[in-house]
Amino acid sequence: MTTEPVERRSSARSTLAISCVATLLVLINFTAPVSTVQTVRAALGSGPSGQTWILGSISVGLAACLMVAGTLADDYGRKRMFVIGGALLVVSTVVCAVAPVTPVFVLGRIVQGAASAALLASSLGLLAHAFAPGPERARATGLWGAMVGGGIAIGPVFSALLGRATDWRVTYWVLAVLAALVMLWAARSLEESRSAHKRAFDLAGVLTLGAGITLLIAGLTEGRGGWGRPHVLVFLAAAVVLLAGFVVIEKRVAEPMLEPAFFKRPAFVASVVGALVTGMGVIGLMTYVPTAAQSMQGLSPLGSAGLLAFWSGLSFVAAPQARRFVARVGDRQQVAAGLALCGIGELALAGIGEESSWWRFVPGLVLAGLGSGVVNAALAGLAVRSVPAHRVAVGSAANNASRYLGSSLGVALVAAILALAPRGGGAAHEMSTGMSWAAVVSGCLAIAGAVLVALCRERTEPAGAAVPAPGPQVPESV
Repeated sequence: MTTEPVERRSSARSTLAISCVATLLVLINFTAPVSTVQTVRAALGSGPSGQTWILGSISVGLAACLMVAGTLADDYGRKRMFVIGGALLVVSTVVCAVAPVTPVFVLGRIVQGAASAALLASSLGLLAHAFAPGPERARATGLWGAMVGGGIAIGPVFSALLGRATDWRVTYWVLAVLAALVMLWAARSLEESRSAHKRAFDLAGVLTLGAGITLLIAGLTEGRGGWGRPHVLVFLAAAVVLLAGFVVIEKRVAEPMLEPAFFKRPAFVASVVGALVTGMGVIGLMTYVPTAAQSMQGLSPLGSAGLLAFWSGLSFVAAPQARRFVARVGDRQQVAAGLALCGIGELALAGIGEESSWWRFVPGLVLAGLGSGVVNAALAGLAVRSVPAHRVAVGSAANNASRYLGSSLGVALVAAILALAPRGGGAAHEMSTGMSWAAVVSGCLAIAGAVLVALCRERTEPAGAAVPAPGPQVPESV
């Protein structure tokens, strides 16, 4: 009697545990400044632009590096990329903890984003290698998706509690220690996997995509202080040119970082569109909920973080349950249904004013939280099955890059709506009017995204079945 199946199951469980813990840590770190941004701003002497970068700088590293991290993980080793990402997260988090001025803190957050990109892309790739398509993979990706909601729920509360008890810098020291433990655990327990065929490194694609996304997010971030400023227009124009150049390069290079043929796959298009709309139509609005609650209802940073947990906490609860329906409702249909539910929940947030109770937020946040949980779980499974087995980290990277790019677009959209809100009646009234319009626009975006995903019909869509790649498959190497 062989012990290989037992050992393989044990290895798969370890991979699942490490991937989930790392994803939870990444999202806790991502949302940590949401509830303490005013404290960090005061400590570092930041101006309004500095506050914007304190919140948004990690998205630059994430969105710019995800595709590169996914490609390197598939070609050079998913475990290797995971451990490198963990080490980089430790170093960058220490930089944030000791930062004396805003530029140093922002630099640390950008590098944290790059490290998080390596962890997210490789972790989902590791799961796809460890679990064959079917119920077990659906369970694994559901748990992975739950960690996204869990991290968003925990991060603001975690940083607010530590900031109240000690100092905001302690949050980053604790996160650095946790990142070091995850890195050591991964180095000891994970098994290496990679594509058997190492592709040529697409340097031109890496440079144009990375620079294009960086300038786009920089333009969106700086644009919150005024869209007509010269450097904002330069950033956005340069981003458009570079991203257009990336498309041209990927069509011409022999081994592109992101194969244009993937966009002929309905499942891949649904994965990218679903993630982009999740970021733009859901995360963008939810980012402003704590600020709105503090301005309109006078909640404390901790109280507003707890309010946001109705959304993110229910997302954490709902994500693992989505696997129970995968045999009857495919992952693409789950993404569409989840986005529609998010849109309905956001529309329910319209009309909240300064005289409303904080309980008025709850029904909409509950609906959006349940929808987000379904979307997070289904998108994870859809991302890895929408590409060939030897490119699963790239599928994960494309999905996550779309999500975080979408969140930057969503935050910029909500900021623009708030800036256009009628003046007068006090700050609370202006916030109420602006958030109502933002809720309507975001809700309609989410519902429109649900329709687009639903239209990405596949010829056959068995739950959990891998979509065959055109041409010969490249086997995995362990």
